[in-house]
Amino acid sequence: MANVYKNAGFNLSTTNLTTVYTCPANTTSVVKTIQLNNDDGSAIQVEVFITDTSASATFKIYHSDLAADSTDNAVKGSLVLEAGDVIKIQSASANKIEGMISYLEIFDEKSAWLNWFIYHMIWLTMRGNTLKKTSQMH
Repeated sequence: MANVYKNAGFNLSTTNLTTVYTCPANTTSVVKTIQLNNDDGSAIQVEVFITDTSASATFKIYHSDLAADSTDNAVKGSLVLEAGDVIKIQSASANKIEGMISYLEIFDEKSAWLNWFIYHMIWLTMRGNTLKKTSQMH
């Protein structure tokens, strides 16, 4: 499996900073949209953050008083996430902001194969050492 188009819905049930998507291991994600919908009768402040795990840093990419009964896209161009990167959203009001993230996940087959190979080489080495010790005991 190399490329998969996906979406993930969210409903912010709290005013806390909430993780809405984490890029899986051995994957690069290209986020096309982060649709934010305010179905309330008044404007609500919304912020979107990206945690870049390779840089150990979090960046604010969107801040708006989302107008009453409106929808906005928090991503104005493609957003590339590496494995482990996280999208987080915070709203000033609970149970008022919901939306959908649309993205493409690109599976990194080379890294996955390398991780599989290393794991199995370690397993075989450990198993070989166990077998040597067992045969030396007899």
